[in-house]
Amino acid sequence: MHQEFEPPEVLRDTIKCFWYNRDDFSEQLTDFEVMPDGYAEIIFHFGGDCSIAGDKGLQLLPSPFMMGLLNHPARFYAKNRLEIIAVRCFPWTVFDLLGLPSGKHGVHVFAHPVAQLHNTLQQYVQAGKIEAAIAHVQQYFLDAHSHIATDSMLFKAGAAMRKANGTMPVSEVATAAHATVRTLERNFKQSSGYSVKDVSGLIRFEQVRNQLWNHPHTNIAGLAQELGYTDQSHLSREFKRYSGTTPAAFARKTKKAKQIISSDFVAFVQS
Repeated sequence: MHQEFEPPEVLRDTIKCFWYNRDDFSEQLTDFEVMPDGYAEIIFHFGGDCSIAGDKGLQLLPSPFMMGLLNHPARFYAKNRLEIIAVRCFPWTVFDLLGLPSGKHGVHVFAHPVAQLHNTLQQYVQAGKIEAAIAHVQQYFLDAHSHIATDSMLFKAGAAMRKANGTMPVSEVATAAHATVRTLERNFKQSSGYSVKDVSGLIRFEQVRNQLWNHPHTNIAGLAQELGYTDQSHLSREFKRYSGTTPAAFARKTKKAKQIISSDFVAFVQS
């Protein structure tokens, strides 16, 4: 069960969407993989345990936790029924929106007043009132958004990068943001933990991944040309860098997966 909710218009420069997901796992820990994309997410979870594999073994995750930009797949573990209410943010907006860096260490725990939403959201989720839960989260972010300048340098830069699907040179991104490259890079790293070039690469990877998930028979050479890669080999190297697998192998796996799971899974992997 997966649902995505478009944010109110005033939030669309900072938030991609709000989403709800429910999975019924077994009583034993079950693992699933989340691939990188161009977003930072604030995730509230309820019911079953949720952990992530790290250098020191499994780490039990509190609610909420933040999933910053990933540059490699992350493996999570869950059991029993796990329900999630999440906010999918553009990574360069998290700092302005909440005063939090989205971070470059993938999943991390944070202390912030937004955590106080958990108990109310849990009551709505337990009552099956998912739309009410989403509305509650939206209101919090509407209030937060009213205190920030929506025409800031990072917002302009991010909008230009998204419009160009990650293919715009850093100098042109800086021009679109009315900033110098040095100033833009400094602020971008403070906000997202990554450089403009790094985030652009993730945005472009996201386009490839989505295309191959939705249309696994896509010609990879043609896709490389469409998205501004030097050639198919360049696309393949970048894809493997972020996913750990080649685009051809991902497409083959997708074809098999589509035979046994519903299309709802597309949203679950954040397409």
